[in-house]
Amino acid sequence: MSESYELVSDFLAAGGDVLKIIFVVTFLLWVLIIERFIFYKYKWPELLKEIENSWQERADKGSWFAHRVREFQLSTADMALQANIGLIKTLVALCPLLGLLGTVSGMIAVFDVMALTGTGNARLMASGISLATIPTMAGMVTALSGLYFGNLFAGKSSAAKLVLEENLPLSI
Repeated sequence: MSESYELVSDFLAAGGDVLKIIFVVTFLLWVLIIERFIFYKYKWPELLKEIENSWQERADKGSWFAHRVREFQLSTADMALQANIGLIKTLVALCPLLGLLGTVSGMIAVFDVMALTGTGNARLMASGISLATIPTMAGMVTALSGLYFGNLFAGKSSAAKLVLEENLPLSI
């Protein structure tokens, strides 16, 4: 266990402060992704049944007021379905930008080493290059994984809303 902690600690140190920020953003992103999985697996079926039952219990399904009640139920369901998807997509968009910040700060470190010691000290330049490349890689990997799940949840949300709309028929 301590060996794994050491490896992660060394990796974070090699990537610099920007990599630590990317790590926090990645952790938050995956917490939100897991929350959406739990919602769609457990909470959504309960909410769907509750909304459908309340609609089926209504005697009036054709009046202006019934239309507004249906719109309210659809809107409430849509808000629950869309919760955190925008934040997931925002964090996905933020990750490559943080990676780019790591690239810039790492290259500044390389240029500082070159200004102080010249181009002859490859070992010092390598630490700056790792500060530049590791955050870029981490930001891109996080963005790619988050992009898939953000689109997956957006699709699930749209499909679930269509199912709900079909299950709340209006009388004419």
